[in-house]
Amino acid sequence: MTLEELSASLYNCQRCKLAKLGRTQVVFGVGNPHAEIMFVGEGPGYYEDQQGEPFVGAAGKLLNELLQSAGLSRSQVYIANVIKCRPPNNRDPEPDEVDTCKPFLLQQIELIKPKVVCTLGNWATQTLLEKKVGITKVRGKAFNLKDFVIFPLLHPAAALHQGNLQEPLREDFRKLKAFLDARSTAETSPSGLPSESQPTLQGQQVQQTQMDLFGS
Repeated sequence: MTLEELSASLYNCQRCKLAKLGRTQVVFGVGNPHAEIMFVGEGPGYYEDQQGEPFVGAAGKLLNELLQSAGLSRSQVYIANVIKCRPPNNRDPEPDEVDTCKPFLLQQIELIKPKVVCTLGNWATQTLLEKKVGITKVRGKAFNLKDFVIFPLLHPAAALHQGNLQEPLREDFRKLKAFLDARSTAETSPSGLPSESQPTLQGQQVQQTQMDLFGS
């Protein structure tokens, strides 16, 4: 199955109750289908539901600015959400809704094959780490999974609603840029090995955060 075929298979999806609770359309995802970096949010809001594209409202404008600060653009990355339909009144997704949509998110990741998946906020982070952990504990840290690295970030919408989170969110993206720069340097070095300064970002930090989170 291709990404386009997966998207087509979800057109007018009726698999969960959100289809009958006022959603306008399925918001599948947008961006580079071969992106090395993928961003995953919670679910569509009003404007996303109207336009069929994730992160197009005020949170989307802020995300665009943050991407630019990290040396990225929307054309380089892929953006999706855990759930593909807007919950009524932008409420939190319910467990059965997440369970229904999660396999499609995992299929998106499998098809795109990103090296880094940046989870925005609690829902995306907990869904992909499969661990009930608060975003404030893991934000700005890297976690190695089998096929990609998860890099949790605060959600732009949370920063818009709580002004005191704007600077921590920008700090998260500064850390993301440093992490990506370190990976890029390691991949292009003649030896193919990280320099002495890079294991803190790529190895030791990843291992330590995994120990803190999973108790291993």
